[in-house]
Amino acid sequence: MIPLTAIVTAMVPAERISTLNRAPVRMDGDYVLYWMIAARRSRYNFGLQRAVEHAIQLGKPLVVLEALRAGHRWASSRFHQFVIDGMRDNARGFQRAGVRYHPYLECADGEGRGLLVALAANAAVVVTDDYPAFFLPAMVTAAASQLPVVLEAVDSNGLLPVRGAAKVHATAYSFRRMLQEALPRHLPQRPLEDPLAPLTGSPPALPAGLSTRWPDALAWLDGAGTLSGLAIDHRVTPVDMRGGETAARAALHAFVANGLPAYGASRNHPDHDASSGLSPYLHWGHLSPHEAFAAVMSREGWLGDTPRRATGAREGWWGVSADAEAFLDQLITWRELGFNFTANRADYDLFESLPPWALATLAAHESDEREWVYDLPTLEHARTHDPLWNAAQRQLVSEGRMHNYLRMLWGKKILQWSATPREALAAMIELNNKYALDGRDPNSYSGIFWVLGRYDRPWFPERPIYGVVRYMTSENAARKLRLREYLARYGDPNTGAKEIKRTLFS
Repeated sequence: MIPLTAIVTAMVPAERISTLNRAPVRMDGDYVLYWMIAARRSRYNFGLQRAVEHAIQLGKPLVVLEALRAGHRWASSRFHQFVIDGMRDNARGFQRAGVRYHPYLECADGEGRGLLVALAANAAVVVTDDYPAFFLPAMVTAAASQLPVVLEAVDSNGLLPVRGAAKVHATAYSFRRMLQEALPRHLPQRPLEDPLAPLTGSPPALPAGLSTRWPDALAWLDGAGTLSGLAIDHRVTPVDMRGGETAARAALHAFVANGLPAYGASRNHPDHDASSGLSPYLHWGHLSPHEAFAAVMSREGWLGDTPRRATGAREGWWGVSADAEAFLDQLITWRELGFNFTANRADYDLFESLPPWALATLAAHESDEREWVYDLPTLEHARTHDPLWNAAQRQLVSEGRMHNYLRMLWGKKILQWSATPREALAAMIELNNKYALDGRDPNSYSGIFWVLGRYDRPWFPERPIYGVVRYMTSENAARKLRLREYLARYGDPNTGAKEIKRTLFS
C-alpha cells in the first residue's frame, strides 16, 4: 500500500488532462489503472505521473496495462517487435518500483476484447494517453462509454499541450510565432524524470482469472510463444533498430554528443546520415520530447532565457547554436504543428483537408498527360525508372526509415507518377504506414500532405501535373546532395554507378 503521506513534487498541468466520461472515482477500488497506449515509457510521462498522483491521493497501488492489438491496419512483425522491445524495458522499470505491469499481445483480432473492462472493474480511477491520430481516439472514446469508473486522458505529446493552441495553423511560420509567445509559460511545467519515485509497497494482485484469459505477453514470448503465432503481417519484417526506452536514450545521447554539432550543415546529405534517428522513438512513446529537449539544452548550456518578442524566425529565439536551433525547429515546431492539425481536424488524413489553393491547382491539372504512371506494387518494389527514388524506397522497406530530404522527394515523384493526386495520396499513406517505424503519426501525415501543399504556398511557374504545388526533381537533388555512398548502399546492385549517374544527369 502507498502511504497517504507520500508527496509528488510536481502536478500534471490541468490543461493536459481531459475527463472522458461521467463515471465516478470509486473509493473502494483496489488500485489505480494506467492504460498505456501511446506514451510507452516509465520516465518523463505525464500520463503515468497523473496515475501516480491518483494512487498517492487515494492510498492505492498502481497497475499498468500495455496492450497491442493484432487486427489494426498495418499491424506487422516490424512494429510488434519494436513495441515488444519497449515492453521488456517497461517490465524492468515497473518491477523496480513495485508496480503491477501487465503487457498483453493479441494473437488474433478481438482476443483482447474485455481486458480493459475486466481490469477497470476493480479500479478506483483509469488514466490513459491522449493521442490524436490513427485508431486511438476512437478506441478511447469507445472505452469511456463502457467503463464503470472515471477515465482521464493525459497529453504527453509535446512541449506545448495539444489544446494549448487556439486555432489550426496553416503554416509553420504562424505556428512558430504562436509557440514563441506561448512556450515560456509551459516550459517550467515539465514531466518528472522518474514519476514512480514516490511509490512504495508491493504490486497488487490482478483480478482472478485475468492472466489466464489474457496472458502476460512477455511470459508467453519467453515460453513457447513467437511472433509467428500472431495474426499480423509477417512480410514486413523486424529491422535492426531496437525499440524501447533504453535504446531511445542511447540514441538520444549519441545524437547530442556526435550528431548535433554537425546537424545544420549535414542533415540534408544522405551520405552523412546526420538526422537524429529519434522519430521512431518519439512516435512509439519510448522517448519524451521533454527529455530530448532537456538533453539538447543541457549540452548547449542553456539557462532558460528566451527573448520576449515573438518573431516567428527559425533561428535566434532560443539563443543557442545554429545546429541546436535547427534541431529544435524540427522537434518542436514541425512535430507539434502536425499534432495541432490532427487534434483539431477529423479529416487530417483525407485529400479534402488540403488548402483550397492546392485542391484547385491539383484539380486543374488532374488530366495532364503523365510520361510515367506506376501502380502501387511497382512503387512498393522500387521498380521505377528513377534510381534515386528506388534507393529511397529500398531504404524504407529494408530499414523502416528514409532519409528526411529524400522522403520529400519520394512523395513528390509519387505525385508525378500517379494517375490522379488522390491515388498519389493513397500510395504515400500505404507505403509510409506499412513500412516506416514512425508512420501513422501526426508528424508523418504532415510530411505526406506537405507534398500536396499543406503548410506550403503556391510556387510559380505553373507546371504540368503539379500546377503551383512545389516541384522537386531527382536530378536537382543529385546535383545538390552527397549521394555516392547512399546509392552504393541502397541502389540497385544490378545497375552500375555509371548508369545511375547517366540516368540522374541525362
